[in-house]
Amino acid sequence: METDTPRQGAGFDEVAAAAVSVQNDGKPVTIDAVREVLGGGSPAAIQKHLAEWRAANARPAPPSQPEMPEALLAALGDWAKQFAEQSGSGARDDLAQAESDMETLRQAGEELENELADATVDRDRARAEASERGEEISRLEAELRHARQIAADALVGKAKDQLAIDGKDAQLADLRTQLERNVAATAAQSDARLAAEMELVGATTARDNFANEVKEVRTQLEALRAERTTLRADLDALRSGRRPS
Repeated sequence: METDTPRQGAGFDEVAAAAVSVQNDGKPVTIDAVREVLGGGSPAAIQKHLAEWRAANARPAPPSQPEMPEALLAALGDWAKQFAEQSGSGARDDLAQAESDMETLRQAGEELENELADATVDRDRARAEASERGEEISRLEAELRHARQIAADALVGKAKDQLAIDGKDAQLADLRTQLERNVAATAAQSDARLAAEMELVGATTARDNFANEVKEVRTQLEALRAERTTLRADLDALRSGRRPS
């Protein structure tokens, strides 16, 4: 049977032997007395073995023999034996109950140790989860700061773009005004050029007509000159007595 040991190498048999030794010396069998015989040990472990030993081996001390009549002594002896047996039975029952209580306490202690171990595991798991959550929170906070920075940069860029657009709108308005002015000026110039061209076309036509007229006049003039030459030649012939050609 495996038993807890009060010290290195000691077990139930040694505790029982120590208890018998103490009992044979006429001393009360107590935990301290047994520890003294063993030279040390765990009181709890000694108590467990000692309770087991008492339940199996405890016996009342032999009654003393008073100097009384034998009949009275016999009656008293019978009464003492009966009382001892009854007392011993009660003591054994008490010892058994105490052992049962100790076993219950031992089981409760083991359950408590198991619960403590489970609580330790849960605590370590909770710490690990808390650490992981802390890392996750740190990562999320970093991502949030990065997102906020991106949003701020986007807002600044949008504001700059809006300013640039507003500036470009102003430039486009100026360009539109200048273009309208240029179109108006170009249209005026075109109208003036068209009028000049029309005048030029009219002048050219008049010039051509005049040239034609001059040409006709010249033709007529040439004809008149030829005719005058002919007349002069005839006149000269008449004057010289010749017949005109």
